[in-house]
Amino acid sequence: MWRLLRADRVSKDFQKAEGGIVEVLREVSFQVERGSLFTLLGPTGCGKSTILNIVAGFEQSTSGQILYDDTPITTPGKDRAVIFQDVSNALFPWLNARENVEFGLKIAGLDRADRSQRSEHYLRLVGLSEDHGKFPFELSGGMKQRVQIARALANDPDVLLADEPFAALDAITKKHIQVEFRRIWQETAKTILYITHDIMEALLLGTHLAVMTAGPRAGIKKIFKLDLKEPRSHANPDFVEIYSRVEALIDEEVRRMREQ
Repeated sequence: MWRLLRADRVSKDFQKAEGGIVEVLREVSFQVERGSLFTLLGPTGCGKSTILNIVAGFEQSTSGQILYDDTPITTPGKDRAVIFQDVSNALFPWLNARENVEFGLKIAGLDRADRSQRSEHYLRLVGLSEDHGKFPFELSGGMKQRVQIARALANDPDVLLADEPFAALDAITKKHIQVEFRRIWQETAKTILYITHDIMEALLLGTHLAVMTAGPRAGIKKIFKLDLKEPRSHANPDFVEIYSRVEALIDEEVRRMREQ
């Protein structure tokens, strides 16, 4: 595998409404290999979503850069697709599941037969073949998120950017869809940058885990390569060991943040 995304000393400042600036990120560096599921974990407010927005091209860094195959990212592109946390606003309520999946394909100019074939494939992949005609108000939260995943995959991006996509789901639904998401990643071999504040989720899903420091001026504290036994389970000793190490790092940052 070789490098696909690379953050090179990325810093980001925001202007305060009352004047002055807040330094959100300071010299963040990491690299994401092609085909990996790279999880980014950190305390609330450390700038995880800001990093994802810069990778997506929605925002620009103050200094440093994020490179895609050694080309600086400056705008959104069809090589990247975002799976948003707020699924209630991510789907078009006037379109059914199939039409939501096909929306980007229609904009791209694919004919009806190609759109239908591709939407059928990805709705089947996420387990919604029988629900293709349902509108968002007829779908559960987990089903809506599956539609969003199918829509992102249907556009065939090189990179999926997931911003805490299951944070709003109930615990049972979240556990089930996490398993399905990892299966989908394994079947599609997509490169995924996954934002989360949940240690368990990061360890269940990721091939790599980057732990961020607390903000402001957040950076990367430590990166782990997750060579864990399959199937992954909190009952496995190696899982418990790395969970404890990551939890200690996060606790250290939370204490530091409260002492500031």
